[in-house]
Parts: sequence; structure tokens; C-alpha cells
Amino acid sequence: MLDTVATTDPLQRQDHQLVLVTGPSGAGRSTAINALEDLGYEVIDNLPLSLVPRLIEGPPTPQPIALGLDVRNRDFAASSLIELIDGLTRDPRVQLTVLYLDCQPAVLVQRYSETRRRHPLAPSDSPEEGVEREIDLLAPIKVRADHLIDTTDLTVHGLKAEVTRWFGQGQGPTLAVSVQSFSYKRGVPRGVDMVFDCRFLRNPHWDRALKPLDGRDSQVVDFIRQDERFGEFYQKLNDLISFLLPAHLAEGRSHVCIAFGCTGGQHRSVAVTELIADALAQKGWAVSKRHRELERRAAVGPAASGGQATRMGGG
Repeated sequence: MLDTVATTDPLQRQDHQLVLVTGPSGAGRSTAINALEDLGYEVIDNLPLSLVPRLIEGPPTPQPIALGLDVRNRDFAASSLIELIDGLTRDPRVQLTVLYLDCQPAVLVQRYSETRRRHPLAPSDSPEEGVEREIDLLAPIKVRADHLIDTTDLTVHGLKAEVTRWFGQGQGPTLAVSVQSFSYKRGVPRGVDMVFDCRFLRNPHWDRALKPLDGRDSQVVDFIRQDERFGEFYQKLNDLISFLLPAHLAEGRSHVCIAFGCTGGQHRSVAVTELIADALAQKGWAVSKRHRELERRAAVGPAASGGQATRMGGG
């Protein structure tokens, strides 16, 4: 939510392959950019947003390009970056991947304290204030990410290994599988290859004890499993995906995104995403998972998300 290795890959038939690397300051963007350069990407760091469209005005590029963008950009604005991402996504000449480097705020503050650097958004204030401002500023960008790597517990070498795992070229055919949950109230995520509707399953939203929980909780999973249709649905779903992934790999695809939706994106879609992601990982696939609405809820805070969940009418 991505990589190309086979000459038959349909991504190669597009003129430009771009990987946009962003995230909060201190999360490891420079390390990721350097890792991509080592993998053969042409790296351009902190190019002004207004100049990015010029990259696709010329002839097809012989190698993929990695663009490093953060709040230090001269004309950076979240709205401008969103507009840029949406525009590149719609452009048939471009295969765009957004890589977001994330990290827990406390660890970001610790990293700034250790290096004694000033935060770009709070040069005269404490690192805590700068980190908080930047996370709020980048929240809408994070939601649009195709790949999200949490560097909280990663070393420099660990992050390089993660980037290589997702974007490494010339290592033989690989297929990265991205599995995510979403709310139909907010629309289907962009760039997904398969979408499955989970709204027919029992809805924990209407159970008072389960409503505050989400689909990662075992009580919610057990509740959903009690639906007499779940067993057959899950088995057929697992069989279908297990059949399709090798076919996509044989066709030269390097990334497949699978999305599961329900009403609020809190319970049913989250539970199915977790189950399918774990099953695929056990079969040896390189799997990443994310939950769009849970990320939104975490970004706006418990109070705001609680009221929103009530208005949305369930998960």
C-alpha cells in the first residue's frame, strides 16, 4: 500500500515507477532513502512539491525513482502533498507507491534528545511540541500510505532489511501482500486489487460489551465466528486467495492489496483482516496488515472516535 522484479510485470509497461517516502522527522526516512538507493533506485531527496510533476513530463525512466519528502520541503503542505498523491495515482503513466515511516512519539522525542537536534516544526520549542505538530500534520498522508513501516523497535539495519524485503529488486520473483480493513462509510481504499464485503456477518457493534472493543480482541472474533455463515465464508475466502496469489506471482505481479470492509471498520473487517493475514503469513507470504479506521481513531483520540463510531452505526 509496490515493487517490480520480473520483466513481464505490468508495472514495467508504465513510464515511471515512483516511490514516495515520507513520515515524521526522526522516523528513519533518510535511512530508507539510502536503502532504496543501494537497491538501484534513483534517489531525489526533498524536491519541492511543485517540481515533482516535471519528473513525468520527460521520457520513460530506465530505473525506479525514490522521492524523499517531509516537512522540511520548501513548499510543503499536507493539502499539497495529498493533491500530488491523488494526481499521480490517476496518471496512467505512473506507478506510485507511498512508503510511510512511522514511529511512536516517545521514541521520536528520545531520538531528538540523543542527537540534540532541533525539530523543524519547533526550532525554539521542545522536541515534544514539534513531534506532536508533525504527527497531526501528517495524519492524512499516513492514511494514504501503501506501505507503513513502524520503526519504533527497529535498528538502522532492521529498517534497511524491511525496505529490502518490500522493494528489493533482482532477488528473484517475490510477491508482497497487503491486507487491510476499512469502513464503507469512508469509501473503498485507493489502489486495492481485491475487495471483500463483511457486512453480512454478525455485528458486534450491537453488543454493549463488545462495542468498545475492536476486531483484534478475541471476544469479538469469537462473536463473529458464531455466525453460522462464517466458517464456510472464511474457508472459501482462504481457498480463493490462496489460489489467486500464486497466479499473480506467476504473472509477474510484485504486490497485491486485499481489503475487507464493513460498516464502521472497527469489528468484522478488522477480525477477518487479522485472520487472513495470519493465515497467509503462516503459508510463507510476505504480509503487511493495517486497519484504516483504527488508525483514524487513534489519530483523533478516544473521545472524538467514540462519538464518530456512534454516528457511523457500527463495525
